[in-house]
Amino acid sequence: MKCLRIYATPDGESHFGEVEIPMTAKLTVAPGAKPFQVSQRYPASSMEVTQIPAGMRQVDWHTVPARVLTVRLTGAVEYETSDGEVRHVSAGEFVLVEDTHGKGHLSRHSPDEQTVLWIRLPNGLDLPSP
Repeated sequence: MKCLRIYATPDGESHFGEVEIPMTAKLTVAPGAKPFQVSQRYPASSMEVTQIPAGMRQVDWHTVPARVLTVRLTGAVEYETSDGEVRHVSAGEFVLVEDTHGKGHLSRHSPDEQTVLWIRLPNGLDLPSP
């Protein structure tokens, strides 16, 4: 499974990329059920739910305080990185945001209220739990 990623290079510029989340079939979910595709477990240090108010519109250049996996439950956002690339993220999509330094990124929010789940991943999606 692919995950959109926002990251910063050593020169402080932000970019989009993709992270591959390896998935395997788990056969023992429930008797008679079709196999689920499941990733490995990744350590998370905290989780919070954010409600972004209606009318937020644009959040100027900013970084995130820690590596987070954001899961957009409602609403939509358009991210722009410092290299000028723009990506649209809708409800149901997730993004690994890792630009903790540098110029950061812009967020242009849809006009409606949004709910976003923020999961802090100290190792990003690099190191699964043992």
